[in-house]
Amino acid sequence: MMPSSWRETVLIAYVILLVIACVADGKNRKGHLIGRYKGRKYFKPITGKYPTDEAYRYYTNPKGAKIIKSSHFHYQYVLGHKIVFLCVARGIPIPQITWFKDGVELYAHRYMQLHEWRRHNRLKSKMEIDPATQAEAGIYECHANNKFAVDRRAFRATYSAEFP
Repeated sequence: MMPSSWRETVLIAYVILLVIACVADGKNRKGHLIGRYKGRKYFKPITGKYPTDEAYRYYTNPKGAKIIKSSHFHYQYVLGHKIVFLCVARGIPIPQITWFKDGVELYAHRYMQLHEWRRHNRLKSKMEIDPATQAEAGIYECHANNKFAVDRRAFRATYSAEFP
């Protein structure tokens, strides 16, 4: 079907643009969400509103565990060399730091060492893997927790067969 006039062409173009805009926004003409897409503005950040005052007091407690320094998110290592991740947390009482790889808790063994230093109300934890193999690639996390709060940081490790 061909438009017979200039007005019909403009009207068809307007309808097409409206449909594209609605699909891109994730809503239909009435403003209802389409399918599973909810749009970026519908997701609340972690630091957003808490459901109760008790939850707010718990998660914002100044004595709670807080990671104040950590390694960069993306770490590319060379096969056969050392991987080092660092995590420094503060809190009262001193937090405990636990390391995870792909959701599984890590323990020291022959090729992986965990070091911790305590000073005042801070705990510095360093995880070293030497030598690194392809199996070390993945998502690492350090969790700092005490009786008031839990904080965590994630790191992604990928490997390279040669020096960059």
